[in-house]
Amino acid sequence: MTDRRESFPAHLLEAATGVLGRFPEEVRSEIYALSFRIWRVDDDDRRPYVAIGYNTETQYEREKRHGDPGEARWNYACWLLDGFEMLGNAPKDPVGARLYVAEVQDLGLWFEEDEPGGDDQDILRELLREHFADACVELARRLHADGRIEKLFGRPLPVVVFDMYCPGWEVEATEAANPPKLVEEFLRWQRAAEEA
Repeated sequence: MTDRRESFPAHLLEAATGVLGRFPEEVRSEIYALSFRIWRVDDDDRRPYVAIGYNTETQYEREKRHGDPGEARWNYACWLLDGFEMLGNAPKDPVGARLYVAEVQDLGLWFEEDEPGGDDQDILRELLREHFADACVELARRLHADGRIEKLFGRPLPVVVFDMYCPGWEVEATEAANPPKLVEEFLRWQRAAEEA
């Protein structure tokens, strides 16, 4: 069993706090939302990571179009996506990688690449995706509940959680990850876009 004092969720919380604290001072005042972009190293479900970033008013103004300004504000395709630190089972997070593998092994979700595939491996891949997604949503909740975001930025900021392999899931994930008041504008735009 993994030592619970050094668990993957605890590592994510402390490491994410460090990432947020390293955002450049010159953009902090214009950050209006944080982003948790879920992805995988080499498209391998056993190697997920979350890139912790942000979007700024300057980026929003750059992307804004006359037809739907909400698109530029809340659609992650218009956001800053590159150059952010990654946490999880990724080379740039060796502690997180070790703790993640230990956790999913404890849960019986790990498999080796050379093991026979089939339905069992497909099920494990899906469970690994769900497990990491849940960890990212819970990370955002903890950052809010502990007051870390507000302390670091002087105000609460919504965390938009998304996975480009799961279009539409960001609505459910972001709603679950944040206090309701923080995501009212995001949800209003998403629902209007769905009805259009």
